[in-house]
Amino acid sequence: MLGVLRGVLISSLFIFYPYLVYLGIKEGMVWFAPLVIASVYLVQGIKAKKTAIRLNKLAVVLFIFLGTYFFQEEVAKFMPVFIQLSLMVFFGKTLWKGPPLIERFVQFEFPEIPPVIVRYCRHLTIMWTSFFAFNVLACIVLALFAPVEWWALYTGVMIFLLSGLLMILEYIWRHFYFNLIDLPNKEIPSVKDSIKNMAIHGKKIWFDVQES
Repeated sequence: MLGVLRGVLISSLFIFYPYLVYLGIKEGMVWFAPLVIASVYLVQGIKAKKTAIRLNKLAVVLFIFLGTYFFQEEVAKFMPVFIQLSLMVFFGKTLWKGPPLIERFVQFEFPEIPPVIVRYCRHLTIMWTSFFAFNVLACIVLALFAPVEWWALYTGVMIFLLSGLLMILEYIWRHFYFNLIDLPNKEIPSVKDSIKNMAIHGKKIWFDVQES
């Protein structure tokens, strides 16, 4: 239960991070939000069992501290870039080392995955990897050239709206495509089943990919 609450708290912190930065810039406390994020990475680094993961976390902490000291606003606005870049690498890594990330989740729902679904999972993983790559570029451009209001709107609102829209469109396409290949509707996971699957197995897959 404590682990779930911790996960919810950390997720909420990253979700509301753009709003905290926006307030920090307006109130002259732009350093606050990055240091909160650095504290999260510091705790994770101290608790990490593997040396490589610990060093990576502590390197992030050092970078944030130094960057916040010398380039407060720039570092604060670049945090979403690193988050989207991490997601891009996380998804993309499974395309290289395999199996693709989406397939890893589907394996828990289908003991034997048909080759056509394996290809679909790979294409879907490529789509999400590309989406995060686009977000990296968008966040860089907005951080460097746009007003903080535009940056906060995209990183704090639009990214989540676009992610939701992408999931809805994929779910609609999934039903259409699976019917074309004569996969019975009863074998198509619902949104509820997919979310439940990710909640149950997400942590295990996260560590498996990190250690691969």
